[in-house]
Amino acid sequence: MGVIEKPERIFDRSFEWRSLASFAGRPGPAARLAIVSGRRRQGKTYLVEALARATGGLYFGATEATEAESLQLFAQALARWTDAPAPPLLSDWDQAIRYMFTVNAERSAGAERSSLVVIDEFPYLSKVSPALPSIIQRELDHNATHDRPGSLLLCGSAMSVMGRLLAGSAPLRGRAGLELVVRPFDYPTAAQFWQIGDSRLAVLLHSVVGGTPAYRQFAGGRAPESAGEFDQWLLDTVLSPATPLFREARYLLEEETDVRDRALYHSVLSAVANGNNTRGRIANFIGRKAADIGHHLNVLEDAALLAREPDLFRSGRSTYRVAEPLLVFYQVVMRPQWGLLESGRAAQVWQGARARFLAQVVGPHFEQLAREHALAAPPGTFAELPGEVGSGRIADPARRTQIQLDVVVLAPAIPGKPRRVLAIGEAKWGEVIGARHVERLRRARELLASRDYDAAGAALICYSAAGFDPAVTALPGTLTIDPDRLYA
Repeated sequence: MGVIEKPERIFDRSFEWRSLASFAGRPGPAARLAIVSGRRRQGKTYLVEALARATGGLYFGATEATEAESLQLFAQALARWTDAPAPPLLSDWDQAIRYMFTVNAERSAGAERSSLVVIDEFPYLSKVSPALPSIIQRELDHNATHDRPGSLLLCGSAMSVMGRLLAGSAPLRGRAGLELVVRPFDYPTAAQFWQIGDSRLAVLLHSVVGGTPAYRQFAGGRAPESAGEFDQWLLDTVLSPATPLFREARYLLEEETDVRDRALYHSVLSAVANGNNTRGRIANFIGRKAADIGHHLNVLEDAALLAREPDLFRSGRSTYRVAEPLLVFYQVVMRPQWGLLESGRAAQVWQGARARFLAQVVGPHFEQLAREHALAAPPGTFAELPGEVGSGRIADPARRTQIQLDVVVLAPAIPGKPRRVLAIGEAKWGEVIGARHVERLRRARELLASRDYDAAGAALICYSAAGFDPAVTALPGTLTIDPDRLYA
């Protein structure tokens, strides 16, 4: 069995391709199922279509259509795949899936690998044909019982729908041999993809477009060449009503099938983007009771647009973060002045919003990049490999205050022993880190050590894009990380 080589046109995605190629390349006596999901614009279709082409399989991209039209399109795709003189007559999905598995088994018999069928944008089909997952489950079980080979891959962008396919008592639960989520590029890979060598510029760019690969195409394939060109690049791309990026943030919500009252969901996202990161503060911001927004928060989490992150030092406490950088930029910069932007007055809007952008978009985003850096730090950075990385708040009763820690690195939990704190840190985008910042970290370490934590040896880690006081860089046990080191 030959190796399924990744096409050169696919940037990075080595892990994803290996996982897909392994699934498609394994011969087997029974039909198998793979589930691939991920938000739009991440390159899922690029991957699964290339896989189908590389294996001689069938790729079928579903569209928003009635059941009758979808069946007709599926029959035409089957006919092209099998070189049939005419499409099969498929009256319903029950007949269509049985026919598909029969053809799949025939093409797989005696082959070095199972024949592959890819159905992309599966939620479009299951929305108008809710019985479809049950039909697929029945045929998978039937083929497994009768040792009939073949591989089926279901792909989709509606994260809430795809997530439910294998959850709880769903028909397909326990049937998948692969469950792959195609995520945005991490921040170092995104900088390489955009061909950005200036680390400070890379942070600014990532705080707007994140790691979504399609956004480079949406920006006409061009990136700012220096930090000094960043403002003009924004005016020419994200803030210009003549580019696809201008309305992209609004479309992200519209593509989720579980979102009904879009105005309310945008208000929830606006609350979080503007610093209201607890359920109570979100509810106050939008004028609702905290108990009334639980469903909306869950839907946004399932859609991977909102992330709920626990406070590592306060059990049961958590905060919310908008997971898509472009949505944060839209809510903070664009949405309040949408009318002016649509009329082409981006320069005036940006002049008034730039300070807000640095404080409410870049600052919190830099903190998130610091946590990602700590989680992926090379061996030797801390006393041992991290078990958990996040943020936390610790009370200081003697000073009647609380200390917010932007970066908390914990060792893996060991039952019966105090949780070991490997590092605590602070991240500042536009502020020079000096002795007072380190003193706060030392005080937090003392407080943790006096409680049920093994924190005496915790390293102090400082992230800053504005620089460090010379006295800080000379302190033993203190790590200082600027953007260059962040991207090293």
